[in-house]
Amino acid sequence: MATAEPKAPKVLEVGDKAPSFSLPTDGGGKVSLAQLKGKSVVLYFYPKDDTSGCTAEAIAFTQNAKAFKAAGAVVVGVSKDSPASHDKFKSKYELDVTLGSDEDTKTDQAYGVWVEKSLYGRRYMGMERATFAIDGKGVIRAIWRKVKVPGHAAEVLKFVTSL
Repeated sequence: MATAEPKAPKVLEVGDKAPSFSLPTDGGGKVSLAQLKGKSVVLYFYPKDDTSGCTAEAIAFTQNAKAFKAAGAVVVGVSKDSPASHDKFKSKYELDVTLGSDEDTKTDQAYGVWVEKSLYGRRYMGMERATFAIDGKGVIRAIWRKVKVPGHAAEVLKFVTSL
């Protein structure tokens, strides 16, 4: 009897239910989709703390933090870095966003952002920079994949204020 090929994970689309998650955060906290029910959530995935693109993205979300709060949205950044790394990153740049730690990449995989990458001909698994706007009922309302950092936070803010 032939064994079935493992199914590739479903690619998330606008209108899908957002996969649940529960992650340790900076400052010894925890963040989960369940605890954010009723609020809009901006869930952004980034490759690594304290690298140029990721720092620029976190600073841009921080600069818009008050406007996101006014729009009823909670911004959560997710990377594979440890909560201790997130603490240093937040402190160094005075970031005003929650940073979730997905060291086992389960959340990254559920959202389809843990992907094969290639650099100088070497293939490896890594984080695709992506952002998901999730409404208060846990439904994905927008997805940005392969994000280019300049102007991204402003674009996401414009979208969530229209929800």
